[in-house]
Amino acid sequence: MPSQAHLEPWNSILHGDQFPAGMAVEEIGTQMVPPREVVSGYRPTQEHLVAGLALCQSSRAGQHGAHSEEDAFGILPVVVELGKFERRKFKNSNLQNGHPKVEGEPEHRYSFLKKEALTPNGKKTLDTDSYPIMLWWSPLTGETGRLGQCGADACFFTINRTYLHHHMTKAFLFYGTDFNIDSLPLPRKAHHDWALFHEESPKNNYKLFHKPVITLFNYTATFSRHSHLPLTTQYLEGIEVLKSLRYLVPLQSKNNLRQRLAPLVYIQSDCDPPSDRDSYVRELMTYIEVDSYGECLRNKDLPQPLKTPASMDTDGFYRIIAQYKFILAFENAVCDDYITEKLWRPLKLGVVPVYYGSPSIKDWLPSNRSAILVSEFSHPRDLASYIRQLDYDDRLYEAYIEWKLNGEISNQRLLVALRERKWGVQDINQDNYIDAFECMVCSKVWDNLRLQEMGLPPKRWKAEVTHLSCPEPTVFAFSPLAPRGSPLRGMWIPSFQQSKKEAQALRWLVDRNQNFSAQEFWALVFKD
Repeated sequence: MPSQAHLEPWNSILHGDQFPAGMAVEEIGTQMVPPREVVSGYRPTQEHLVAGLALCQSSRAGQHGAHSEEDAFGILPVVVELGKFERRKFKNSNLQNGHPKVEGEPEHRYSFLKKEALTPNGKKTLDTDSYPIMLWWSPLTGETGRLGQCGADACFFTINRTYLHHHMTKAFLFYGTDFNIDSLPLPRKAHHDWALFHEESPKNNYKLFHKPVITLFNYTATFSRHSHLPLTTQYLEGIEVLKSLRYLVPLQSKNNLRQRLAPLVYIQSDCDPPSDRDSYVRELMTYIEVDSYGECLRNKDLPQPLKTPASMDTDGFYRIIAQYKFILAFENAVCDDYITEKLWRPLKLGVVPVYYGSPSIKDWLPSNRSAILVSEFSHPRDLASYIRQLDYDDRLYEAYIEWKLNGEISNQRLLVALRERKWGVQDINQDNYIDAFECMVCSKVWDNLRLQEMGLPPKRWKAEVTHLSCPEPTVFAFSPLAPRGSPLRGMWIPSFQQSKKEAQALRWLVDRNQNFSAQEFWALVFKD
């Protein structure tokens, strides 16, 4: 492990004392930030993290000799917790009971239209002694207090941490991206359930994806089908949008458009993620033409009004993408059941997705011939050859959109999942998945309260490792001459490896059931 002296430049950056000239202080779409336990008022971008690691690398190389990029990143500690915190603004300077106090009005991740709060008997005040309290320890919803109805049961939902020691507080709700070491409701009492909501990529908080941490929770809502509340179809409104022909461009028109458009389109602005998709696409571009509109490998520009992230779900954007025959639909991480709009958007538009991501993707496709799977080709060269074959043969191409032309979804798993899920997507007539998560926990808490009233032991729920599990990231290496990409590309594997140590350290400290400091945590992580 590098000495403290080797880490001083990196620590200085983390504490905001200095940062290299030319670094932007903000970056839209940043996925990684330093740990809140060592940073106050400063959040570096991905470039900052890479530069910090580079400083460590340079310092180490100066003493021990130069190393390859892989060697250097393989032996350096990452010394940060990863998480998408820049979209949530909290003031953590005032501590209460060893935990940060949330002040002001935070900018919350979700702004769903919530159910109307109940006011029993018309009272303006609520007797919280009558209802189980569900305390959002990660202030995801921003609600200071709401009595929510969940079927025949009602629970009080709040982000107010003054309820930490209230005798009716039964469950703590966590948003995975903001689950961090400096803010845990410890000591944990026997009747305190922990519930995790985490629908995002593993790169937002890798330590959650290891058994020591995921099994801390009683209830889960994750993208895994094995979760207590699976969110696998979180980006799909329903069957009808898949069947819709609203944006479908006739094949003959697409053939005509091929005079000015490439057969493939790629749109990504989150470059060099753990899936290493940019390396694959870069290699693929040497064998077949690809129109790339995003920041990653860009060779074509969208119209100015469509260059903002908010435009990705607009009619104008859809109509541009719908002109293409194929779209490179590459997830930012490779995990079972982690499926995003990268897949569903082209299927809705009538474009054939060339998919890379979830190894279990066949379980969720609308038909067994609706997407081209990158994993079935040994090299980008072979994939390019197959796409050219489909591009030149209308009969072969149409086999991939026949399901849509006929409006036939043959995948029973997908049909059942959409029919039975207890929440909707962009549907004001249904609960959203945050509501469903809250009510799942509320109902299970009430079930145990009723068992207790009957003198029976409570049912103990516990998350399993399958509820949130992803393999270690890998990188593509097609030839010795392949470009390396950015230094960020080399960071994901050591980050994942370090997260195993973080998970073990965190579990030991939580099982001790006492408040702990960041120094204690990191000392355990980097213990020889």
